[in-house]
Amino acid sequence: MKKLILFSFLAGSTLMSAPTHAQEKVKFTKQQLKMMDDELFDEAFVGVSSKKKSTLILKDGTKKEGPVSGVDRKKGQITAVKMKDSSGKKIEYKAEEIEEMYLPIAGFVKGAKVANYFGNTRNWGSKSLTKSTNPDEVYVRNIKASLKNKKAEQEFLMQLINPSFSSQIEVYADPMAAETTSISFGGGPQIGGGVTKSYYVKKGDEVIWLKKAEFEDNYSFLFGDNQEFLQKFPYKSIKWDHLSYLIAEYTKMSEEKNS
Repeated sequence: MKKLILFSFLAGSTLMSAPTHAQEKVKFTKQQLKMMDDELFDEAFVGVSSKKKSTLILKDGTKKEGPVSGVDRKKGQITAVKMKDSSGKKIEYKAEEIEEMYLPIAGFVKGAKVANYFGNTRNWGSKSLTKSTNPDEVYVRNIKASLKNKKAEQEFLMQLINPSFSSQIEVYADPMAAETTSISFGGGPQIGGGVTKSYYVKKGDEVIWLKKAEFEDNYSFLFGDNQEFLQKFPYKSIKWDHLSYLIAEYTKMSEEKNS
């Protein structure tokens, strides 16, 4: 998977107004806000190439390789895959049998996603093509979750979109997620908007469907065990758009604290 190099601009800088407690608002500089706006999550992909080799690691440690000829989904999340063995026979593997997978991206889907990604001005200058999308495959992991926090928990295979900073909080793509509205003038790049409104998030043993509308309600769940982080990033001073940066910074600060 691609590796993201995360830079902490707060390490060597001073906030313009230091908070006395976690609820006071913090004023960030333009440079700080620009970095916080960068999207650090991997692009989410749904289409799987049936012409290239996929890799499945079963829960018993067995490794299976071959082209995936079919994918079953529930609300966008993978529940089973069909893979051709060396003889060409199709074998179905259910989500509960699989620990993790590496799936090659379908070419036409990748092209559309990349075009959409760079058409959004929020991503201008933040990443290069090679860093914004993995050219070959996506990483998928077995996760037990409740779809939209409403259904009974079930094992799914979800795409991990923060593989290089997932030691504290794991973020998984929601293929059915809505996006904020964006505006385009005369067929040009989208101005504003285009921000994903929901993800599946795992912290410790708990997995939740995290929505933009419920970000404040879950802020303590995400970051409440690190008071230094809350002082630097109180909820009143940040936006949903900053989520990937906040998780990257929380991960860095938590690892330094525990080292």
